[in-house]
Amino acid sequence: MAATGLAVFDTTLQKTHAWLGEVMQELGTDDRHKAYLALRAVLHALRDRLTVEEVAQLGAQLPMLIRGFYYEGWDPTGKPLKERHKEEFLRHIYNYFKTTRYGEPDVDPEQVARAVFRVLARRVSEGEIEDVVRILPRELRELWPKATAV
Repeated sequence: MAATGLAVFDTTLQKTHAWLGEVMQELGTDDRHKAYLALRAVLHALRDRLTVEEVAQLGAQLPMLIRGFYYEGWDPTGKPLKERHKEEFLRHIYNYFKTTRYGEPDVDPEQVARAVFRVLARRVSEGEIEDVVRILPRELRELWPKATAV
């Protein structure tokens, strides 16, 4: 008997692959795993700087599979983080790559953040992106595409 997919899972896999394809294009890579790590690292770093309400509102607009790893390991205690500087945000992204690959990562965390933010700006509603960006400190807002950096 041939196995058939479940439409909801097939749909989220297609959407996730499309998102990863866009991240790959933004990063100029054909490494799907690197794109996955980039998306995950930036979403986690962003999530931890948002209010609980905003985390939920952004999460509601993510494809189911991406939403799953967005929330994975999340503990809202002590959130949002009070870090105000771009370097601290980028260090979280760099360290994520460092702990998930061997040796020193060959990534530019600012390039990674900007790439994922461009994809989010295209894929998530304009109103939600404006809400997210408005919450962030000025230095982090500057990482977003100019049209969304309110």
